[in-house]
Amino acid sequence: MNTSRRKHQRSRLRTAAASAAAVALAATGLAALPSSASAAADGIVVQYRTSASGASADQSEPWLKVRNAGSTSVPLSSVKVRYYFKADSASAAYRFACSWAVKGCANITGTFGTLASPTATADRYLEIGFTPGAGSLAPGADTGDMQLRFHQASWASLLQSDDYSFGPERTTYGDWSKVTAQVNGSLVWGQAPAGNGPTDPPDPTDPPTDGARLFDDFNYSSHTDPKIGANGWSVRSNSGGPGVPGATWAPENVTFASQSGNSVMNLETSTAGTGASTKHTEILTKSMKFKNGTYASRVKFSDAPRSGPDGDRIVQTFFTINDLKAPMADDYAEYDFEYLPNGGWGEPANILYATSWETYRPDPWEAVNAHSEVRQSYAGWHDLVVTIDNNQITYYVDGQHFGTHGAAFLPERPMSINFNQWLIDLQGQPSTTPRSYDQQVDYVLHVKDQVLTPAQVNALVGSYRSAGKTFEDTVPGS
Repeated sequence: MNTSRRKHQRSRLRTAAASAAAVALAATGLAALPSSASAAADGIVVQYRTSASGASADQSEPWLKVRNAGSTSVPLSSVKVRYYFKADSASAAYRFACSWAVKGCANITGTFGTLASPTATADRYLEIGFTPGAGSLAPGADTGDMQLRFHQASWASLLQSDDYSFGPERTTYGDWSKVTAQVNGSLVWGQAPAGNGPTDPPDPTDPPTDGARLFDDFNYSSHTDPKIGANGWSVRSNSGGPGVPGATWAPENVTFASQSGNSVMNLETSTAGTGASTKHTEILTKSMKFKNGTYASRVKFSDAPRSGPDGDRIVQTFFTINDLKAPMADDYAEYDFEYLPNGGWGEPANILYATSWETYRPDPWEAVNAHSEVRQSYAGWHDLVVTIDNNQITYYVDGQHFGTHGAAFLPERPMSINFNQWLIDLQGQPSTTPRSYDQQVDYVLHVKDQVLTPAQVNALVGSYRSAGKTFEDTVPGS
C-alpha cells in the first residue's frame, strides 16, 4: 500500500453512502428451496402485490409484506424471501432497489440467484433478506410495506408475463404462495417452481475436487521462517501508509502459535501515543495473481487491547487489492473486510465494513465504491467469505449474507491477498501509556474461478486438515 491509501480509506463513508441504498445486487444461487410449505412451522406468511402490472415493464415492482401468524417472535435476520422469474436472456444482469419500506431500506437486502432446475417460468430468483437492524416480528405483526423493484442492468424493458411469481391481478396485498419464505434455512411458506423441491438436489456442501487454489494454514515458526517467502508471502517492513504518520511496519510483530491443534497467525499493533512508537503489521502475497473465485479466511477480531488503555481507532482487515496505476484508473480493484472496534472515519463505535472499490483519485479526493456495514461488536472468531464472478461480488460473515455489490465493481486485473492491522490516527486515545492490539488468522483459502458456498468452504478446509495438508498453491502466476 502507498501513502494515498490512508486518505482513500478515511473518505469511504461520504463516497460510498450514495450507493448503499441500492447496494444489494446479484449473489450466485447454488440451489433452490424445497417446493412447498405451509405457514404452520414458524408462522410466517408472505403477502404480495405489484405496482407494475403490465406484461412488460421498465422494471418489475414486487411489493411485499412478511407477517408472523405464529405464537412466537421471529428475528427478521433469520428470514429469507424469494421471488422467482424468467431471465430476459441468458446473459441478462439485474439490479435491485428498495424505493421505500416501513422497516427502512437500509435494513433490507436483495440478491439474485440462479435456480438449480430451471423451468419455463423461472430460472432466476430475487432473494430478500434483512439485517439485524430490522428487528423481530412479534406474533401478529408484519413488516409493513416493502416497496421493492428490480430492472435489467441495461434498463432494457423486461417481460413479466412469463415470470413464475408475477401476479398481474394482484394490485392489493394478499397471501401469495408463489413467493417462498424460509427461516434459518428451512422452508416455511410458499411453493417453489417445479423441480426445485425437497427431493431435488440440496444446497451443495461437498468441496470441489478440481480447480486451482491457494490454501495456507499459517503453519510457520516465526516471521523469519523461510517457508513464508517460499510459499509466496511477504511480511511488510517498508514505510508508508495507511495509518499513523511516522509509524513503522514491524515484521517481528507477526507471530505464530498453536491453538486447538491449528497453527494461528497473530498480527500485533502497538503504540505509546506517538507516531515514532506506533508499530503496524501486514502480511501479503508477493504475487498479484488472484481475480475471480472464492476468498475465505477465519479471523479473530478484538474489541480491547491485549494490554494498556483502550480507545484507539484501529482497523483489522482481510482484503484483496491491486495497484492504482493512475488517478481514477478503471483497472484498479480492492475488496475489503475491515473491522473498526472503536470506530473511526466518522463512526463512534464498533462497525464492520465490506467494501468493493472500482477506482479513486487521491487529490482532489474522488472515489467510486460500494459498501455494506453492520454496527455491532464482532469480537471473536469469524468466518469471512467473499465471492467474485462475472456479475457481482458477494460477502458472507459466519455463513450469513452480508452484502452484494454489482458488476460496476468487478476486477479488471488480478490482485494480491492481504491481512493487516493499523491505527487510523492517535485521536481516539491520546494516552502515552503503551498498549497493543491483536488480530489473529487461522487460515486463508482462494479457489480460482469457482463460487463456493460458505458450507463448501468449511468442507474444503476440513478436507485439507483431515489430510494433514497445511499449504497448497496451484494458482498460476498472472
